[in-house]
Amino acid sequence: MKRDSIRKLAMLATVAAAAAFATGSAFAQVKERTLKFAFQNQTGHPQAQGAQKFADVVAAKSGGKITVKLFAGGSLGGDLQTVSALQGGTVEITVLNAGILSAQVKEFAAYDFPFLFNNGKEADAVTDGPFGQRLMAKLEEKGLHGLGYWDLGFRNLTNSKRPIVKADDIAGLKIRVIQSPIYIDLFSALGANATPLPFPELYPALDQKAVDGQENPNTTILSSKFAEVQKYITQTRHIYNPQALLISKKTWDGMSAEEKKIISEAATESTAFQRQASRGAADSALDALKKAGMTVSELPPDEMAKLRAKVKPVIDKYSASVGEATVKELMAEIEKVRK
Repeated sequence: MKRDSIRKLAMLATVAAAAAFATGSAFAQVKERTLKFAFQNQTGHPQAQGAQKFADVVAAKSGGKITVKLFAGGSLGGDLQTVSALQGGTVEITVLNAGILSAQVKEFAAYDFPFLFNNGKEADAVTDGPFGQRLMAKLEEKGLHGLGYWDLGFRNLTNSKRPIVKADDIAGLKIRVIQSPIYIDLFSALGANATPLPFPELYPALDQKAVDGQENPNTTILSSKFAEVQKYITQTRHIYNPQALLISKKTWDGMSAEEKKIISEAATESTAFQRQASRGAADSALDALKKAGMTVSELPPDEMAKLRAKVKPVIDKYSASVGEATVKELMAEIEKVRK
């Protein structure tokens, strides 16, 4: 064999050995571990699709050392219970409506202001920008570390009693809401009997007529099979839900720099994937609900104006509790996108 060929083979062997060493040394900072990822929606929902993407990216980037085990459908409890489990370190990761975190940091209630965002683009700009990141940073002292914001979409109203064709039709209905004070006040302002329940209890409550209706994005209504127990759906689009992707701070603080890099990169990749999946699914979910037998209605502009007028006192109330400076900052960020 010629001397040059021998030299090239030796060089290739050295490069391969260096690459293997570099890979090995990087993975040396990665422990074998399993992370429990709990969330409320069912397998197949865009939330679950995002969680699977996150798990896949973590597995690939950790060389299979870190396993993310998914617990869908509220199998480990409702959102409040899961947040408590993250703080205690018994569950490692969750994704939930960002507004629910107002129980931890009051400013998160601003995300649940009725008719705040016009579209997902506005929401992404706010949550990915300084406002959203400032709120995430406040969770650190509460035992939670923010990884990003996902999309759940615009919430709509369903019920088993009657079609909602005007604002006053909501009055008297017993509506399940998420366990957040602003939701209770919102539907109380509309004349409904607002009933907070954990999500895993919702389908049985609808089936047994313990509540007349509920409100969720179309994708959640579809994946949770609410069409089986609800007849009417009204496209109110009353609240847009950014979802907060969180990891237990106990878990985060116990990770190496390489592990944190893997988790952060997985969060970034899964966020882009999940938002696209969620918004794509929203386009087809309503058609599927119609085919499942639901009657769809939309409020005309004058009735939507009445709806907005009814909930304005709720916005005023929570603007005061969240803080006028925070609300001003939020509105300024939205206006930047709209210009």
